[in-house]
Amino acid sequence: MFEISWKEIVTVGMVLFAVIDIVGSIPIIVNLGAKHGRIESEKASVVAALIMIVFLFVGEEFLSLVGIDVNSFAVAGSFVLFFLALEMILGIHLYRDEEASSASIVPLAFPLIAGAGSMTTLLSLKSQYHTVNIIIAILLNMILVYAVLKSSPKIEKMLGKNGLSVIRKAFGVILLAIAVKLFAGNVKGLFV
Repeated sequence: MFEISWKEIVTVGMVLFAVIDIVGSIPIIVNLGAKHGRIESEKASVVAALIMIVFLFVGEEFLSLVGIDVNSFAVAGSFVLFFLALEMILGIHLYRDEEASSASIVPLAFPLIAGAGSMTTLLSLKSQYHTVNIIIAILLNMILVYAVLKSSPKIEKMLGKNGLSVIRKAFGVILLAIAVKLFAGNVKGLFV
């Protein structure tokens, strides 16, 4: 549990970065800010980190309470990641939550940052990586999320619409490869 590995931290961090897709969410963040006023970057980042860390520890117990093993959840999670990757690569919308009515913690921290994809990914990653490395990766991602939230209008102007699209598609391909790896690593456990 307490074996710190920079390789694991980087891998998990990249996976979470791709799933959270904070850079690809800049247009949504800018739109929420324009509609509802100031974005509370600090609050959103801290709440999202807490949600993700709590789910990392409690999620597995919750699954066992409802009779689902981690391998089954990881395989299901690989399908969610697969479809998220397809959305990112192809620019299609297979699933989206309904429009938020305010720019408070609810649309930013949950579900935009710590949404269903993040939760599924955390439990899937927990079956392959050490918990301490996942927590460090979550915290590093939340620092990055905070920085992006704070400077989202500047980033949007700097990258432009095409730049954001290229970044989103590149991380979509990475996420697709990760989904395949999670599926292959956990599907054997279903038949044991």
